Amino acid sequence: MRVSVDRWHGVLTSPWQRGAVAVAAGALPALAFPEPSLWWLAYASLVPWLLLVRTAKTWRRAAYDGWLGGTGFMIAVHHWLMPNLHVFTLVIGLLLGLLWAPWGVLVGRLLGGAPSPRRTASALVLVPAGWVAVEMIRSWEALGGPWGLLGASQWQVTPALRLASLGGVWLVTFLIVLLNTAIAVLLALPAARTAAVAGGLTVAVAGSAAWAWAPEPDRTGSVRIAVVQPGVIQGGPDGRERRFDREEELTRQLAGKDVDLVVWGESSVSADLGSRPDLRDRLAALSREVNAELLVNVDARRSNRPGIFKSSVLVGPDGPTGARYDKMRLVPFGEYIPFRSVLGWATSVGDAAAEDRRRGTAPVVMRIPGAGGLRVGPLVCFETAFPDMSRRLVQDGADVLVAQSATSTFQQSWAPEQHASLGALRAAESWRPVVHATLTGVSAVYGPHGEAVGERLGTDSSATMVYEVPLATGTSPYVTAGDWVLYASLVALAAYGVVEGARAVRRRPVQGPPEPPVRTVHGSAGRPRH
Repeated sequence: MRVSVDRWHGVLTSPWQRGAVAVAAGALPALAFPEPSLWWLAYASLVPWLLLVRTAKTWRRAAYDGWLGGTGFMIAVHHWLMPNLHVFTLVIGLLLGLLWAPWGVLVGRLLGGAPSPRRTASALVLVPAGWVAVEMIRSWEALGGPWGLLGASQWQVTPALRLASLGGVWLVTFLIVLLNTAIAVLLALPAARTAAVAGGLTVAVAGSAAWAWAPEPDRTGSVRIAVVQPGVIQGGPDGRERRFDREEELTRQLAGKDVDLVVWGESSVSADLGSRPDLRDRLAALSREVNAELLVNVDARRSNRPGIFKSSVLVGPDGPTGARYDKMRLVPFGEYIPFRSVLGWATSVGDAAAEDRRRGTAPVVMRIPGAGGLRVGPLVCFETAFPDMSRRLVQDGADVLVAQSATSTFQQSWAPEQHASLGALRAAESWRPVVHATLTGVSAVYGPHGEAVGERLGTDSSATMVYEVPLATGTSPYVTAGDWVLYASLVALAAYGVVEGARAVRRRPVQGPPEPPVRTVHGSAGRPRH
């Protein structure tokens, strides 16, 4: 078996051929995410990449294989950005792909050659830990945020969602990579089958234990929340006004339907309500008509502060209630340009932000008076990709997480489905329902277990939908313990580094004191004879 698996790499006589295979192998896991949603593929999609890296003859080649595979993964997961960022998408892929170069070295060192059983067992922990560390680093907002975390591909898998309630999406990622590593060992290293089987059993036991014994939230009733999705509105000078008119028309259809809250999508209002009293009065009239507060999203230059903000604003029968959340984490290049003095040229090759949006300073939990004091934690756009943000809102007392989004720029791509799927992970992690409302789809609602609630509004819908959203209480283990999987992974990698460093010191030859010079019978230093 090992010969048949390893011999294929001999065909890759050219570094270019090997590099192309690395890019393709790295891109393969992207098929596990929406829109293909081949979630089962995640459990073996890293195997070709692992098998390739372990055959690297040098650490430098392993680093190249890791880099190029990471580049393929980043481009595949974010390929829908190409129509807007053009060649800059490739640049981003190449830069972020570098994060996998050390991971490639780690894989080559642990699985290369004929590893001992101890080294193989270490690989089942350290290879997943290394992958989690890469995901942690690239989750920094300026590097694009945690979009495409491997564990997020399991948003429809109930046992995986239960695991997320214990250790967040990071635990799901760790176990997926562990299983991939075990399969690679089983295929390429028959002598280490015991360790490989043990790794597979670990994943199976963890999933089964989560299914059977993980704590669950306590259900406490439900609340009726309506989502208003205006759909695609053609551009033009009056495009934003026509979108507001459509949102107003759809909201009026909710009169008499006994809703507790109406949610509009991101950038649903294009002017600050302080400078447009006409829009403010129309929203207040809608609130009175449907007998519920409206949570809208204002994308405009503030009338009382400098700069452009994206803000969730709660409007009641008498107008804005004063509850306002300013978006804190902005989309790189879409809403601001990181290191603009260096990367400002991106505006000349794509639809990058001409002016940086301003940031909010703190999360906000809003109390909805008309819904019996319901507490809502708003998130805007890709903030749903950050597990720590929803966790913080729940710690602050949120009963429902509301995500206001707009993916209309990427309407015909995988982006709307990928974005909507993130709500399932955030709900499962936090034990709080998530309402994901968009301008043009996909809008969706998830219950406290991450389960889908009601029908989704697809990208071809211009409609409103009322959801009976289940509520729950209790604190999930993930909300309590936080990102313990991240910290445990870093500790494991640090311990490995210390052990390897100590071994390197022990292997270094010890040089004794220099030998004294040879002396003649007369006591003088010996000199060569001529």
